[in-house]
Amino acid sequence: MSSNLKASPELEVDIELIRRLDKNGPRYTSYPTADRFVDTFNAESYSNWVAQRETGRPLSLYFHIPFCNTLCFYCACNKVITKDRSLSEKYVRYMIKELAMQAALLGEGQRVEQLHWGGGTPTFLSDDQMSELMTATRKHFKLMEDGEYSIEIDPRKVSDETIALLAELGFNRISIGVQDFDPQVQKAVNRIQSEAETLQVINAARANGFKSVSIDLIYGLPKQTIAGVKATLDKVIAANPDRLSIYNYAHMPTIFMPQRRINEADLPAPQVKLDILSLAVKTLTDAGYVYIGMDHFAKPDDELAVAQRQRRLHRNFQGYSTHSDCDLVAIGVSSIGKIGPTYNQNFREPDDYYDALDRNVLPIMRGMELNDDDLVRRSIIQDLMCHFELDMETLNTTYQIEFGHYFATELGELREYEREGLLKLTPQRVSVTPKGRMLIRNICMVFDKYLRTRQKHAVYSKVI
Repeated sequence: MSSNLKASPELEVDIELIRRLDKNGPRYTSYPTADRFVDTFNAESYSNWVAQRETGRPLSLYFHIPFCNTLCFYCACNKVITKDRSLSEKYVRYMIKELAMQAALLGEGQRVEQLHWGGGTPTFLSDDQMSELMTATRKHFKLMEDGEYSIEIDPRKVSDETIALLAELGFNRISIGVQDFDPQVQKAVNRIQSEAETLQVINAARANGFKSVSIDLIYGLPKQTIAGVKATLDKVIAANPDRLSIYNYAHMPTIFMPQRRINEADLPAPQVKLDILSLAVKTLTDAGYVYIGMDHFAKPDDELAVAQRQRRLHRNFQGYSTHSDCDLVAIGVSSIGKIGPTYNQNFREPDDYYDALDRNVLPIMRGMELNDDDLVRRSIIQDLMCHFELDMETLNTTYQIEFGHYFATELGELREYEREGLLKLTPQRVSVTPKGRMLIRNICMVFDKYLRTRQKHAVYSKVI
């Protein structure tokens, strides 16, 4: 496999550079990252900030549904493994209560432009429970006709009738977990899923008018080979999804207990993993997909690709988004929200979540108020993640700083990356090169003040 693949004019995979610079770092679905949140930010802090919120500002709603009836060994999500459907009945009841409390605080009938159900497995809920939850959502909030309403799907756990119901409920985007079609890989991670049942869900989604179908893959899983991944990619491309994500498997068994069931000897060697990544990037771009950034690809006419070309792309806790000006309301265990210059996260354990709601208190475990320095650095990381470019003059005007002085230390580090060919610096601009785009997390980390000022922080995954 070539060590320097020009996958497209916008992207270059330099394996030697990646191997040399690869290190652990955040994924920057937020800045500051969630491990910086503090428990002194609570439900009262959140309520105070909501009271200052700009009236009429649109909302995004995120619902975390943690239940799965089987365990995928690679999974690092907050989940509850169970076959007891009564647990979801109770959980939906409490989510509806949380919805009502949020609506009372924010004001009934607030506009919602984006909604996402993640998990876990959202379709662990029965059809009646999903209908009940969406009915409650529409009771308290106004879902806009042109909104983006998405749900994560496990194809092994959903029928054509349920896909039709989801369309009736207003969902118009679907994200399907595949990971890998190779039977040996599926057995090694305890996720047996046929190509046929995956295609059946995709076909049902299209038949019911879903605007977008996205497929999730993972590279670096046990038993993966270059030939096996190529076969999976060929099948996925034939399915013609609108969007694709190919995530790096981060093997951290000391943190995520299910990963202890994976035999480390079965993991691909570092060079093989990099070759798999090169293959995936080139295969997808050759098939016409545009590299959005951070593992994400989309067709050129997809809204994500259009938003990126028009500099409207945004990144939040659900990944890339076209809705940049939304406050984010978190519903369910471990969910993270954003109101104004603050973040908030709900309790991770169901019992703590239920206990707070039983006391008529929003189940907020921790959060953070961003200071002026956080805000300018958040803006920089957003621009780099979404547009691979910084306009220093715009930042100077918006935040009343002098970039060269304020970020003198950072500019010194950027010059090192310029020598490596990751970016180009001018007095007005930072521009990430095609070979720098694969290492965008490294470049963003230059601006992460918390990585410099705090000795102890979360254990992050490798950037590649």
